[in-house]
Amino acid sequence: MYRILLTRRWLGLTLVVLLVIPAFVFLGRWQYGRFEERSANSERVTANIEAAPVPLERLAAPGGRVDAADRFRRVSVAGSYDPAHALVARRRPQNGRPGFYVLTPLVTADGTGVLVNRGWVPAGATADTPPAVPPPPAGQVTVTGRLRQSETTASSGIREVSGLPAGQVLLINAGSIGRQVPYRLLDGYVELISQEPAGTPAPEPVPAPDVGAGGGLNLAYAFQWWLFIGVAIGGWILLLRRELAEQRDGQRPGTPAEPEEARTPAT
Repeated sequence: MYRILLTRRWLGLTLVVLLVIPAFVFLGRWQYGRFEERSANSERVTANIEAAPVPLERLAAPGGRVDAADRFRRVSVAGSYDPAHALVARRRPQNGRPGFYVLTPLVTADGTGVLVNRGWVPAGATADTPPAVPPPPAGQVTVTGRLRQSETTASSGIREVSGLPAGQVLLINAGSIGRQVPYRLLDGYVELISQEPAGTPAPEPVPAPDVGAGGGLNLAYAFQWWLFIGVAIGGWILLLRRELAEQRDGQRPGTPAEPEEARTPAT
């Protein structure tokens, strides 16, 4: 009865099922790995956002680099703004409106600097119109903000281009911006939350990052792929049982039984 499994059709169907099972196992494990990775990242970012501010020099040496584990960690740093080397970052929508981020170096007591994203301003009449940027406070200020790594094309999806208007950039990359200032910049930047004294008027604050569901969608995809394994095996068993039942009833697979009258010879 089970010799039908040796037919070409059933050999091909069985081979397909045997191939898709390990493929679905692999895809499920890959999605589960992404879930674990994103959940760990979400927990780390949430902890950094909620942690009390620490002095910037505790996390990054002057002119050093921001570590990935310290992303969005709240820090405080004191110094004076350098408006002569201020920039704006293009293509930064906020609350559904086009605009720019305002980038101003803060020079610390040791003569090094850190780039501060002071917030968002709306775009002008055209993309090349310089936006109206409130000036930073003069003199000594203390900035509290979220520590960020320098942007790259790979991390942000933004590609730097040439020919931009003076004072405008696309990437917030302290490495390239640092070549335009006469002091060393931290390889990273601070996203301003508050400062003392506060500037009035000031750019709109950048909202805190949306941590998201921590990879919950990846977990759902993982279980979906593993569910497909049961569907493939269950479908194979269901087709086999149906064909065996038809075989027992003396039917060819997919062919209805011949009426009794048709099998009775005429007299």
